[in-house]
Amino acid sequence: MRDLILFPRKTRFWWRPSMTTSFLNGERAVVVFFICRILYSLTFSLLSHGLALSLLALASFSLDISFDSSNSPSLFRTRPGASSGILLGAVTLPSLLLSKLVQLSREFSLAQLHLEEIQYLTLQYWATSASACSVVLFLAFARRRRAPSSPSHWGVRFSLCSIFFQALVSVAALATTSQIGLHPALKLMWALCHGLASVKLIQHFLRTFPSCASIGETFLVTSGIVLYFGDMLLLTIKKLHGLLMSSELVTAEYEISRSEISIIIQGLVLGLLLYPIALKYILQIWEWFISTASAEARRYCEIGRSLMFVASLGIVLILIVPSWMQFVHEFRMHPFFWVLSFVFSEPSKRLTLCIYWVCIICVSVLRFYNISKNSKIERILLRKYYHLMAVSMFLPALIFQVWRIWPLGHPINQFMNAFTDHRDSDLLIVSHFSLLLGCALPIWMSTGYNDRPLAPFAGILSLGIGDTMASMVGHKYGVLRWSKTGKKTVEGTAAGITSVLAACSLLLPLLASTGYILTQHWFSLLLAVTVSGLLEAYTTQLDNAFIPLFFYSLLCL
Repeated sequence: MRDLILFPRKTRFWWRPSMTTSFLNGERAVVVFFICRILYSLTFSLLSHGLALSLLALASFSLDISFDSSNSPSLFRTRPGASSGILLGAVTLPSLLLSKLVQLSREFSLAQLHLEEIQYLTLQYWATSASACSVVLFLAFARRRRAPSSPSHWGVRFSLCSIFFQALVSVAALATTSQIGLHPALKLMWALCHGLASVKLIQHFLRTFPSCASIGETFLVTSGIVLYFGDMLLLTIKKLHGLLMSSELVTAEYEISRSEISIIIQGLVLGLLLYPIALKYILQIWEWFISTASAEARRYCEIGRSLMFVASLGIVLILIVPSWMQFVHEFRMHPFFWVLSFVFSEPSKRLTLCIYWVCIICVSVLRFYNISKNSKIERILLRKYYHLMAVSMFLPALIFQVWRIWPLGHPINQFMNAFTDHRDSDLLIVSHFSLLLGCALPIWMSTGYNDRPLAPFAGILSLGIGDTMASMVGHKYGVLRWSKTGKKTVEGTAAGITSVLAACSLLLPLLASTGYILTQHWFSLLLAVTVSGLLEAYTTQLDNAFIPLFFYSLLCL
């Protein structure tokens, strides 16, 4: 039963369940229900995967409570005002991959894909689980060393026990099943490397970007980057296996089909992620050169630095990255010219779309910045202009964030800063990039056969429509708040859920008219929209990053 508790404060009221405790707050309750929904959808062949996910959830759940209930000094300098988010960060990617396995199992039963596709995704699932377990293990030992006599130390012990049993399940599954022709020892080594890389990477992020993100947000980014780079490394090993290792370890059975578009996107993201590392050393050399130059030369250092950035980025994106693309995939021409050919092959559609994107960017940078500078509208409502811009761009693609580079960098930087909030910092603006990535990821993950036509729209629906309506209605008309310390209102959440359902009711007939065979039941759709809306209401993590992945996972079931 729930009681309505009213607290008068500036004409607003707080609403909370009467039995709410620190043990099971709103965010943890939504995540637990989300996991139960996935476990309910599993087939018999995926029971070991579900058991591993359950043990991972138990370990991260107890550790999450231990971190949030501790009165000792924080282990890491995380984003102020956010909970640890360990449970949410640990289970998001493994749950997403398990949902994709459920979807692929349906496709395999209909003979729509080859067994190798499921085997490869299974290997990715166990590698991601190993990453999550390794990070949870690292956090548990770090917590134990920092506060060995803490009253919440039981959570660390329970977490370590759960991780131990989860490791046993993972090792047994990897040793007894066949994935893409890999030797069992090599599969275990592959998963272990993912775990070690995740631990090192999360340490680096928490140390390099203090107070920029919570542990859960860093957890998600770490697991995603390691999984993404691992996928690209396996593609490269597949090409090199005849030279680097014997055919007994890696066989030609690994033949996962990749389209040219997916290889190009993957290569570009790789280049953009690795380029800042190289740029750091390039700028160090440049600064040394400027320090030894004359005063006249220093006047042009900003222009020179910008030109160096543009030139080096061009070398990476036009020379180095395409070389990798051509190595792992047989392009008929240079990937840069392949993209041009792809765009101009249907100029009435693709070229027009590119021109439309350029116009949207120019109008948004000039017009929205003037609106934000001269308008008296609250920042929370101004930010929704950026959401609307992202939605208008994301019918099929992603626009990457632009750095502060002369001569266009300054106005674009002003535009980006005009729509920041408390989750952004001087070191890192995360909300904009996470919004763009949150809209793009469901589209990227839905390539190929897809029996859930709404899944590619998960980011656009949840962020562009649901989150926007929830913020606007909640800010203007919200009275009942979900918690005493939060700002989310019941009215805003209801508006977000209703708007997404309304958009789905308009989108489904449109998709049906284009030839899609609709298999999305309204009850499961209502459940997915509601759970995603409640997560947006309760979580203190970066909702632009987590909600699209949650919504996408539920739509795949």
